[in-house]
Amino acid sequence: MTDSATLSRRAPRRFWGWGQSDATLDAREQATIKTMVEQLDVPYAERPVPQVHEFTLPAPRMAAPRALAAMFSATALDRLNHCAGKSYADLARMWLRTAPTPPDWVAFPDDEQGVVDILDWAQTHNVAVIPYGGGSSVCGGVEAAVGGSYAGVVSLDLERLDRVLEVDPVSRAARIQAGALGPQLQAQLKPHGLTLRHFPQSFEFSTLGGWIVTRAGGHYATQYTHIDDFVESTRLVTPAGIVQTRRLPGSGAGPAPDRWVLGSEGTLGVLTEAWVRLQAPPQFRASAAIRFADYFAGARGLRALAQSGLNPANCRLLDHLETAFSGVGDGRFAILVLGFESSDHPLQAWMTRALELLREHGGLVDADAVARSLAAQTGDAHRGGAAGAWRNAFLRMPYWRDPAVGLGLIMDTFETAITWDRFEAFYASVKADVGAAIERATGQEAMLSCRLTHVYPDGPAPYLTLAARGGADGSVASALSAWRDIKQAANAAVIRHGGTITHHHAVGRDHRSGYEREVPALFRQMLAAAKQAADPQGIMNPGVLVDPIARQVGPNGVLA
Repeated sequence: MTDSATLSRRAPRRFWGWGQSDATLDAREQATIKTMVEQLDVPYAERPVPQVHEFTLPAPRMAAPRALAAMFSATALDRLNHCAGKSYADLARMWLRTAPTPPDWVAFPDDEQGVVDILDWAQTHNVAVIPYGGGSSVCGGVEAAVGGSYAGVVSLDLERLDRVLEVDPVSRAARIQAGALGPQLQAQLKPHGLTLRHFPQSFEFSTLGGWIVTRAGGHYATQYTHIDDFVESTRLVTPAGIVQTRRLPGSGAGPAPDRWVLGSEGTLGVLTEAWVRLQAPPQFRASAAIRFADYFAGARGLRALAQSGLNPANCRLLDHLETAFSGVGDGRFAILVLGFESSDHPLQAWMTRALELLREHGGLVDADAVARSLAAQTGDAHRGGAAGAWRNAFLRMPYWRDPAVGLGLIMDTFETAITWDRFEAFYASVKADVGAAIERATGQEAMLSCRLTHVYPDGPAPYLTLAARGGADGSVASALSAWRDIKQAANAAVIRHGGTITHHHAVGRDHRSGYEREVPALFRQMLAAAKQAADPQGIMNPGVLVDPIARQVGPNGVLA
């Protein structure tokens, strides 16, 4: 076994929370958290964070392969960092000093051949393999809960496959290894004057491969909403062989093989690299914050904007409570955060027309703030005001959640998508159902807010945030128990009222029950058959998306 310090080139991460191990909160953020938890009648106090020595992990059940041992680690920190993602439940279990099922080993392949060798060894020795990018999953997508029919579990970390291998400036595309974190690929593309420009909230701690196999949503609220829109071709290492798709701008040749890779969540194989479409960095930006007294009026204005063809980069509509929760308003108005960007042209015409549409639906615009933004389109004015405040809160919110979880609070999100004709009823019904579930589980009224994160001509993607005191005794354990009931209720509500189980958070284990209701049964059989062809021994991320045909499933849904 090799010491993890010699294996890893990345800074140590918090196994119990978000970010790197040395991440800190400034005085203003600490005050924000204090105010937030006290609003829920929870006394604020700093609690000692979990430490590695507080966890007792079982010994690995099998030996690492001798020929590949230099790539394997079983240190406690590596196993803790790879036993789960960053969902509320993942963090709560860490605060309880009860690690989710740890992998027996963590493997860090040096290159694609290392991936091939590990999969060959794993299927020969009945070892489950969980592909791991940045570990930012919030739906149980990287947890080593694979049941009892395997000899062991390996978490396969792609952090060493982190390079931009080739750039095609003529077609504006690049071949990039799947383990590249957002900042890494951005820095390597910058000398070429190009950018992928895909910024999920987890950008700093998630990878290109993770984005592709979970169909991640980015910062674009319209047009280029998912990583799907940037994928040109993929390379997937499966236990049965390598699938390399062809680089093409478009094709009508049958079902697209890349569509099997997108959203596959490590169940078919390991994505090792992809060609992705690039663009020039924006040179012009403009932003505005538009207030609405009525949330549904704001949504109707947003629908007009989504159907106008103006394609703003950002148009997120926050309901009244969400504005207060994010610190961009006082709860008296819903706020639409609007932004345009371009590498080619000034944006006055686009912004002017968008504001006309929104005023027609009752939008209140600070004309002076918009004028300042338009007058300085090439500067940083777009980072100011309510739009800038929302952006900062959006990026820092995961850090604020960590101490709140340790205080016994439930802080979580769930998201979906629905067509415009059903949105108003859907919004009211889901909030009512989940609010009632929170009250049943915690004994208190819900704090449940919503923003529309992405919009399409035919519908929006509502993203809901909930915060509640976990239970009467204020413990993390009671909060976790309440969360499980609330999560099941939220999953059921979005499906029952016609939405998708996830717009961009992926399926994992936490959303699988909703996925199975949403997707036709015959398609699930087709997916299982595809998995059987690519992964005949059923070793790839068992329990996610679909069960391996070769494995038996017990009455509780866990692989036997």
